[in-house]
Amino acid sequence: MKMKLEKDVQIKNKRATFEYTLMDRYECGMLLMGSEIKSIRQAKASIMEAYCFVHNEEVWVKNMNISEYKEASLNNHFPKRDRKLLLRKSEIEKIISKLKNKGFTLIPTLLYINEKGFAKLQIHLAKGKKLYDKRESLKTKDATREMARKIK
Repeated sequence: MKMKLEKDVQIKNKRATFEYTLMDRYECGMLLMGSEIKSIRQAKASIMEAYCFVHNEEVWVKNMNISEYKEASLNNHFPKRDRKLLLRKSEIEKIISKLKNKGFTLIPTLLYINEKGFAKLQIHLAKGKKLYDKRESLKTKDATREMARKIK
């Protein structure tokens, strides 16, 4: 069985681009336990149901599933606990001011291991799409796929 290298770990939220119009992008670290980072390095995490919220001028991610690390025994973590995101104060203030606008939310789009070995979460300030916007994005996606087929 081939193990994934740390740098190969990229866990994406594929539904984010379909459900939301992505605006501002932020990269942040996370406060993790030892067993959590080991599970992420094995690519045993999911951010499909995850979302971010602001509480007491701190940004948190909720519902991010990091599977239990089976070698951790007693010191294991709870898979869906809230995790604090590490951002600069100026970035948090920008996020808070933009979240006050109606329809905006903060969603995670990519979880990866950087070159230094730290787990990073890429989050986007996003606005929800209407049904007709989703249909339009599907039409453009199909059109580009059809053009690529004809070029080959």
